[in-house]
Amino acid sequence: MPVAGACGDCLRKPPALTHTRAVFVYGFPLDRLVPRFKFHRDLAAGRLMAGLMAGSLASAPRPDAIVPVPLHVHRMRQRGYDQALELARPLAASLGLPLRTDLLQRVRATAPQSELDADQRQRNVARAFVVPPAVLPPPHVALVDDVMTTGATLQAAARTLLKAGVMRVDAWVCARVP
Repeated sequence: MPVAGACGDCLRKPPALTHTRAVFVYGFPLDRLVPRFKFHRDLAAGRLMAGLMAGSLASAPRPDAIVPVPLHVHRMRQRGYDQALELARPLAASLGLPLRTDLLQRVRATAPQSELDADQRQRNVARAFVVPPAVLPPPHVALVDDVMTTGATLQAAARTLLKAGVMRVDAWVCARVP
């Protein structure tokens, strides 16, 4: 049955995400704050962003767990930290929700999404994620990430979680590119 307000593309190919909440539009001052956090080790900026996210997401439907979109181990070594985890950890604590870092793994090293167009982004993250076989997934999770541009990464992660038995996957992002 068609969903009221759904676009033609969504009617033809329903998205894996049930609901997406972006706290901000990616523009000033987020376009300055996010790169400082993501690429220049400004973890204080990340804590500020997580705090702002928590205030806005307190009224969102409550998932059974928060799942940060993981980095591949090679990118993690380069950067020294996972920005999605640095947002998810204080967010989970503030909202009193379990943080599940064991639920989703990035098993394929991918090119930076920022360097790709929309079609390339989808191909880039195809089969990039797995749920470990021994992990029992909860019915409803919220994926946490810093920025959503085309949604390709979040959709790929959500499809993986749904195949593993999650019933509902929402996305909670700090900012959405218009």
